[in-house]
Amino acid sequence: MTNKVTVVGSINVDSILHIDNLPKPGETIKMNSFSKAAGGKGANQAVAAARSKAETSFIGRVGDDANGEFMLQQLKDNDINVDHVVVTEKEDTGQAYILLQKSGQNSIIVQAGANFLVTPVDVKKAQATIQASDFVVTEFETPVPVAIEAFKIAHEAKKITILNPAPAHKEIPEELLRLTDVITPNETESELITGIKITDTASMKDSAHFYHELGIGCVIITLGSKGSFVSYQNESEQIPAFKVTAVDTTAAGDTFIGALSAELKTDFSNLHEAIVYASKASSLTVQKLGAFPSIPNRSEI
Repeated sequence: MTNKVTVVGSINVDSILHIDNLPKPGETIKMNSFSKAAGGKGANQAVAAARSKAETSFIGRVGDDANGEFMLQQLKDNDINVDHVVVTEKEDTGQAYILLQKSGQNSIIVQAGANFLVTPVDVKKAQATIQASDFVVTEFETPVPVAIEAFKIAHEAKKITILNPAPAHKEIPEELLRLTDVITPNETESELITGIKITDTASMKDSAHFYHELGIGCVIITLGSKGSFVSYQNESEQIPAFKVTAVDTTAAGDTFIGALSAELKTDFSNLHEAIVYASKASSLTVQKLGAFPSIPNRSEI
């Protein structure tokens, strides 16, 4: 059965500055090369889901500029339903400037643009799409009230909600957490939310307990090269990552979530296998440059 996935989120054009290392304060450095790619957390997740053969829809906004046209076409080219992507007049499409170091590590500066003009009304207009989905995915590159509205509609329709709490927020409304079925923070994001520094298995279990107490059934903490920790129905395990040489970590976490939403069964009966599948997808992403260009399809995974 093909999963139906709706992503509520951001659409960005990524400008990638290829450098050896980050500049120190006051230092001027040379750029080795410059490239552009389609991206944005929401769009990355949608493309990852679509390339893993999920029937994917998107709720978001672009500006009425060349970048907006480019991004709409990119989403359509990946078989993503864009009926609920609003073109916003006199506004820039979201942009991200990625400082990509030779090591593959990146630092990202984001201009929200049209992404922060997405409203709960936009979500209400897409109510039928959400109700027809199996999974509804969102993150924090669009306003929090938008996430709450999407998850409310999803919960009333008994659909599964996946929250990627990134970029990290310290004060996530409890209302949103209580509407969340699956949460997928990385170590840094989880520490900011829970106040618990992740250092070992015990601290991961303590963190999972924090989320479970709020009613979140499934907790997946991503640990970069160390894989991921999953806690569900009184059982937990650490699932190792695949050992690869990272070229660019952009979109690794987004790919994980999109692939997971495409692969996971709605009864969670294949949770372990779905996480392994998502880890494989993520490990392929980090071996290529850029966001969209690096996201693998099902046959590659």
